[in-house]
Order: sequence, then structure tokens, then C-alpha cells
Amino acid sequence: MKVLLFNGSPHREGCTYTALKEIEKTLNEEGIESEIYQIGTEPISACRACYACGKLGKCVINDKVNDFIEYAENFDGFIFGSPVHYASACGGVTAFLDRAFFTAFRSGRGHIFAHKPGAAIASARRAGTTATLDQLNKYFTISQMPIISGRYWNMVHGAKAEEVLQDKEGLQNMRILARNMAWHLKCKEAGEKAGIPMPQKEETLYTNFIR
Repeated sequence: MKVLLFNGSPHREGCTYTALKEIEKTLNEEGIESEIYQIGTEPISACRACYACGKLGKCVINDKVNDFIEYAENFDGFIFGSPVHYASACGGVTAFLDRAFFTAFRSGRGHIFAHKPGAAIASARRAGTTATLDQLNKYFTISQMPIISGRYWNMVHGAKAEEVLQDKEGLQNMRILARNMAWHLKCKEAGEKAGIPMPQKEETLYTNFIR
């Protein structure tokens, strides 16, 4: 079992990374493999709402989002981390995840995320974390992904990595989140071995309210 840890910060080893490293350490202690994916500093275009992904099977924009979708298929769970830059998830994360989740759904590859557990974490100097978590959790609820929680909101505080290391409560919650993720994955694996079937699929229905 393998969990992808998504670092949505342009800082490779900043505050968000520090929180993810605490998660990575605990997952490994629980026997769960993990890997940190760096969004980096390359420009990420926003979704154009062109719906070409439904025909092409991938996003029409040629950047690392398509590579991420291919890569994500090999993972059993996801933890997405974002810094708070302006009272919500940073712009790069929003543009990236909008396109990644939309493309997976429209291209018929929703299985990449569906029924796989997801969690969100946020880092901030002071505030904006709860709004960020609310925003990120919506990617999971629209994709049939069980949401994994910690014991408190999944956030750490600090203006730099050294300060995050002083947020003992925040780091503790990262460890609790990691253990809850590991427990869910092990339960899912046990259920599959016991022959419990996946939920029945239904054809997607659309209802427009403007007549």
C-alpha cells in the first residue's frame, strides 16, 4: 500500500513539506509506503472549461498535470498539502487540482481517485487554514473519496520550517492523521480479501435547473 503526499508549496522544503515529512515518517512506521510529490515552481494554467479532456482522455494543456494523473494511478491514498497564501489554498494548488480531478472524471478515469482515501493539510503563519481545508476537502467529496481526519483540524503554523517544528500540537495531529490513514487502508485491504464488493456504479445523471 502506498500513499502520495502532495506538496503544493513552491518551497521545496518549507512549512508544508515539514508537515508532510512528519506524516511520511509515521506512515512508514505503520508499514505504509509513501512518496512526496513536489508541485514545484513551474507555471500551472487554470482550467479553460473547454471539455477537451472528455475526448482526448487527458487535459489539452501541456504541463505536469497530465503526468501527475498518470502517476497518481499507482497510489492507494492521497494527502494533499497546501500553504495559505491569501486566506485559501495557494493559486498553484487550486489550478492544479481543479484540472487533475476534472480531467480524471471527464476522461472516464475517475477510478484514479474514487474510493481511495484522501486527506488535506494546510500550513499558515496564522490564519486561513480552516478555509483552505474546506476548499481541499471538496475535491474528495465530489470524487467518492473517504476523507481521513486527525484529532483536530489538519494544520500546522509557522512562517518557516523551523517554526513548524515548534508547533507540537500540529505535528502530533499529523501523526494521528497518518495513523488513521494507515488504519483505513489496512481495513480496506482486509475487506477486499474478505470478498466485500466495491459500491455499485450508476450512470452519471445531470439536472439543469434553468429551463
